[in-house]
Amino acid sequence: MSPPLQRVVLIGRDIELRIVSLIVRSREVANEVVLFDTGSNDETVELANEVGSSVVHHDGDLTPQALTKALLELDSHDGLTLFLPITARWKLSDLPLSVNRAREGWDIHHLYREDSSVNHENGTPLSSTELGHLVVSHRGAHHLSLLPQDATTEDISDEVRARFVKSDVQIQLPQRQSLATASRFAQLFYWMLESKHPLLLFGIPGVVLFVLGYRLSGDLATMFTELNSTSIGVTLITIAMTLIGLFAMMVALILYIMGKQVARIQNQYNWPKGS
Repeated sequence: MSPPLQRVVLIGRDIELRIVSLIVRSREVANEVVLFDTGSNDETVELANEVGSSVVHHDGDLTPQALTKALLELDSHDGLTLFLPITARWKLSDLPLSVNRAREGWDIHHLYREDSSVNHENGTPLSSTELGHLVVSHRGAHHLSLLPQDATTEDISDEVRARFVKSDVQIQLPQRQSLATASRFAQLFYWMLESKHPLLLFGIPGVVLFVLGYRLSGDLATMFTELNSTSIGVTLITIAMTLIGLFAMMVALILYIMGKQVARIQNQYNWPKGS
């Protein structure tokens, strides 16, 4: 029986656009989420603190020895810890694969990448690998933290259940697309209806009226050969349709820009949203 996944450690920097979703998803599979910040210059740390995640400023190496040593300095627990380096090619859909590896009961499960042109006769040096993910139990973390920097995979004790997996390419999993992610346009349309967005209330009718009026105006010269009340009425209706459509589009853009400015002023001076 493998111990539960106690902690997910996210390793990265300048990931303010992804950090909130990463923490929320990680909390679904672990009891605690910790961010190992490696020197962010944006609002990554502030956003992580706002959603209740612990932040550790890690300026050391990203080797298994250094990471587990920093982990043991926090506290000790009997559960498993999953280290995830958040890079540009890492996707949120890769999280279930790492979680499944954590459920296999290994003391150490290390998914790594390395230069395939280099051959190591006495095992792969742990310090020369690029971390894919690292799952460690308390015993595995303690064992890795005691290894020297030049340790290889052959130096792992037989008393520790360890597995090292070399991955040259990113593992591709078949993805099932839900209805929520399949129709982004439907979500956008529902949001515009729910929020009474000016681009929807005025913009779409304005575009429709303007296009119809513009298309009809091109046929007026050949449609009517004489000037009478019918031709004048149709001409005035066409002109009015075109002008109303143009006016509606302008109103939609003005209201949209004004709404953005009002929201910015409210955020700047901490005004209540309802005022």
